[in-house]
Amino acid sequence: MQRYHVRRGDEVVVISGTQKGSRGKIISVITSKDRVIVEGVMMMKKHMKKNRDNPQGRIVEREGSLHISNVMKAAEYDARAAKRGATQPATA
Repeated sequence: MQRYHVRRGDEVVVISGTQKGSRGKIISVITSKDRVIVEGVMMMKKHMKKNRDNPQGRIVEREGSLHISNVMKAAEYDARAAKRGATQPATA
């Protein structure tokens, strides 16, 4: 089994792709496909069929997966930014 640089529950930053700069917590790691699902990142719409709970059907927003190479631990990312002298965004 392969070891990864991140695990479930870690705070990460997306470093590449359309969601670059987004932060979130890892919900799950899909080891068979080398992908991670990050909370609040890569939101996609899924159409649900009609059922007893939703007689009309509905559209649900859920997180999509990112390749594991496109994320970095937030602490490591911030340390690198401080090392090169970049200003950090204000956190509220």
